[in-house]
Amino acid sequence: MNELPPPTLPTWLEPQVPFKRYRVQVGGYRMHVMEQGRGRPVLLLHGNPTWGYLYRKVASELAGEPLRLIMPDLIGLGFSDKPVDALAHQLDHHASWLGSLIDQLELEDLIFVGQDWGGPIGLRALADRPRRMTGLVILNTVIGPPRPEFKPTTFHRFARLPLVSDFVFGRLGFPEIGMHQVQGDRKSISGEIKRAYRYPLRKHADRVAPLALARMVPDGLDHPSVEPLGHCQELVLGFEGPIDVVWGKRDPVLGSVGRHLERQLPKARFTWTDAGHFLQEEVPGPIADAVRRVHTASS
Repeated sequence: MNELPPPTLPTWLEPQVPFKRYRVQVGGYRMHVMEQGRGRPVLLLHGNPTWGYLYRKVASELAGEPLRLIMPDLIGLGFSDKPVDALAHQLDHHASWLGSLIDQLELEDLIFVGQDWGGPIGLRALADRPRRMTGLVILNTVIGPPRPEFKPTTFHRFARLPLVSDFVFGRLGFPEIGMHQVQGDRKSISGEIKRAYRYPLRKHADRVAPLALARMVPDGLDHPSVEPLGHCQELVLGFEGPIDVVWGKRDPVLGSVGRHLERQLPKARFTWTDAGHFLQEEVPGPIADAVRRVHTASS
């Protein structure tokens, strides 16, 4: 693998991410990656509209463990390259880019941790590499296609309003300006933390991904994300390794999905918390504990 130099961070942000940083060429784009530690690989993947920064508290909790934490930024977000064509943002495309990273890093005996879109993107990539994953930690995400009777959330219906959604997402800095609204503790994303999430998307030209990823959520059973989500579900339901789920019950986006997931995964261990959607900011300790349990159970 050819490591490319990482972008320079502003002086106020750099101390908050004291990790090894580099970029990797994936499918014509440069993906920004942060790492901590040595040992068994743990791939921690964020969703929309965040970046690897979301896992910094979890990484702090796991410092000193025999684990190699790998925290990439999805293409279009964070400090990865940002395609200007919204059509680049398809679930299969993101899975292909992540799969290229997994292959280049030669990750084996992998624990995967996924939240929001990070869950399906990582699972779709690993569905093509099923022997690589030996442990799974699920955080407020979905693992499969919607049920026939599903109804899109208000947020995702809004994302499809012509012109209005383009203006609000593109010009007003949505949804990162409202990230605190989906938290159990709204103060968990404020001040310098909110600034850190907004900084990579401060330019209008770089703001294609948040809306495109919102529209990547199915609004019908004929949506192009439905088929790859089916592959994710097949992988998880057939997975024989340990699964640990940490769930934020106060998540207005996906909170109610947790009980359905519990029925789907009767052998998984569930930890229910009062956190919101970006639970890594509120309950990093229980997430780190889940990683440790999965590591111990599959070593």
